[in-house]
Amino acid sequence: MRYITRTVWILSIVSLLTDTASEMLYPVMPIYLKSIGFSILLIGILEGLAEATAGLSKGYFGHLSDLSGRRVPFVQLGYALSALSKPLMAVFQYPLWVFFARTLDRFGKGIRTGARDAMLSDEARPQSKGKVFGFHRSMDTVGAVLGPSLALLYLTYHPQDYRTLFFIAFLPGLAAVLASLRLRDHRRVETSETRTVSIFGFLKYWKLSPAEYRKLATGLLVFTLFNSSDVFLLLQARQSGLEDSLVIGVYIFYNLVFALFAFPMGILADRVGLKKVLIIGLTLFAAVYYGMAFLTNLYFIFGLFFLYGIYAAATEGISKAWISNITDPKDTATAIGTFAGLQSICTLVASSLTGFLWFHFNTRIAFFTIAVATLLVIVYFLIMPIPERIDQRQKAEA
Repeated sequence: MRYITRTVWILSIVSLLTDTASEMLYPVMPIYLKSIGFSILLIGILEGLAEATAGLSKGYFGHLSDLSGRRVPFVQLGYALSALSKPLMAVFQYPLWVFFARTLDRFGKGIRTGARDAMLSDEARPQSKGKVFGFHRSMDTVGAVLGPSLALLYLTYHPQDYRTLFFIAFLPGLAAVLASLRLRDHRRVETSETRTVSIFGFLKYWKLSPAEYRKLATGLLVFTLFNSSDVFLLLQARQSGLEDSLVIGVYIFYNLVFALFAFPMGILADRVGLKKVLIIGLTLFAAVYYGMAFLTNLYFIFGLFFLYGIYAAATEGISKAWISNITDPKDTATAIGTFAGLQSICTLVASSLTGFLWFHFNTRIAFFTIAVATLLVIVYFLIMPIPERIDQRQKAEA
């Protein structure tokens, strides 16, 4: 696999370790938050605000990375802050401090995302972007299998001892920081700007970006407006009768499917087209939410999480590969960061909206609304002509 370079390997291993730490806590997070007094509505707001904070920092630091011509410092700092946030969640239990610690983790993700994805893009050709981003997502999601598995093993012997898990999660996070020290900026990214960047400066890119980028981002952002946190799926599984251990188990199963299919989906996307694979993923997403609205049988729930894993494999890495293929290489971090920033703001709306519909109506109304909205997004992608790659040199000459 010559397209999997040393840099891609290091970034993938760092992501694997970080996700092991983060995902060790994710499936128990809603249970832990409820145990310290958070309502379902407040959980939705907390998750949405944390993601919105991450989103704004993704745009800002992605743009700053492009202007500075450097990638590695942003990657290293971002992973360091995420590692530090884990023990803080155990130390602070008051809602305001929990919000601070949770936001610090997302802030770290915001700092590193644009620069990291730009490094991945720089290591690939347009014809192999699906493979490279798919491989990275696959390795990243292996951590999402290991993390909950370790959490389940620990809770088997220490039931409801959630606080200790936050301290344990610091160890793989620290290992990720140490591994990131082996990264090097191979070359400076060409840039003609050196001015100071404002926190919302990256939004100017939306006006300056290619029309193809805006068309693609618009469809993905409308989808995000209804794609709430996975916490709600886990809560629904819990309310359907699954015990805590099975809730963690179904989340491990989902991530295992995601990890196994992400790389093959990337290979498939390079062969048959990024758009086709993305639409397949969105169709599966709609089916999952429709099913979760009406099905409560244990076997059906595992089946739906299987489809949910394939959906994630067919969309997350593919969307980034598509964005990087239709934007100028010197603007890659800004393009991905701008999209991620707007995406996280939409996630705030999505999680809050789902929490509101769940709280004031019921689960079926919330999930059915999400499924219908996704079908409309699929129609948009079917009728909207968006190229899957643009040769920037030919475009400039034209």
